[in-house]
Amino acid sequence: MNHISTLLRTIGEFQLQEQTKVTSGQIEEKSLNQLVSYVDIESEKMLVEGLLKITPNAGFLTEEETTTIRKEEQYWIIDPVDGTTNYLFGHTKFCISIALYEHQKPVYAAIYVPADEELFTADESGAYLNGEKFQCSTRKLTDSLLATGFPYYKFDEMEAYLSLLKDLMQQTKGLRRMGSAAIDLAYTAIGRFDGFFELNLSPWDIAGGAYIVQQAGGIVTDFNNGKDFVFGTSILAGNPAIHADLLRLIAAKDF
Repeated sequence: MNHISTLLRTIGEFQLQEQTKVTSGQIEEKSLNQLVSYVDIESEKMLVEGLLKITPNAGFLTEEETTTIRKEEQYWIIDPVDGTTNYLFGHTKFCISIALYEHQKPVYAAIYVPADEELFTADESGAYLNGEKFQCSTRKLTDSLLATGFPYYKFDEMEAYLSLLKDLMQQTKGLRRMGSAAIDLAYTAIGRFDGFFELNLSPWDIAGGAYIVQQAGGIVTDFNNGKDFVFGTSILAGNPAIHADLLRLIAAKDF
């Protein structure tokens, strides 16, 4: 997959070059708190064009819908800029996230963080950062650092969310909100975080990161311990030492 690495790094360089050039007039709000710029759209076009050269028979499920090709045998789920709001406000925590599915199962994933030049990948052999294999952490809940994202357009479950955060603040070493679910998952996979949970994400936000967590030895489910988290309404990822504890705490809330 060296060609994919080159493609992602090329697009990442484009994103870094354009970050200071985007003006307010070039930003649209797709829906409440959902921003998009020409960088998202151009990056997606570059991704699709490049991936089609590598996998010419693949379909695509894309965030900006520049290309949607339905092919059940093989398809990519891609997010050209996960963390667009971070990007547009000059922050560095944004990334490119891709996942390749074959017969409804993930077989490859990559998350590239341009500002850090970090490429997280996963395939059947394991999970890697810039080519070096890694495993998730083994810390227990009381020693853990967790990541999450706040509800930003569906607020009916806010009270349950805040109650869960209150419990976790008292039972862990802390919580972080990076503003990119893909980065949260990549960091959970490599042990910078020990777990991640969030509601109402889209497949392109989590498909790549979820597979990387799994291939690093972590556990990924929805809030009900189900397996349809990529196309569902919730995701919970964690190392094997804390996943069950997080499920128990979530189950006590009214989600």
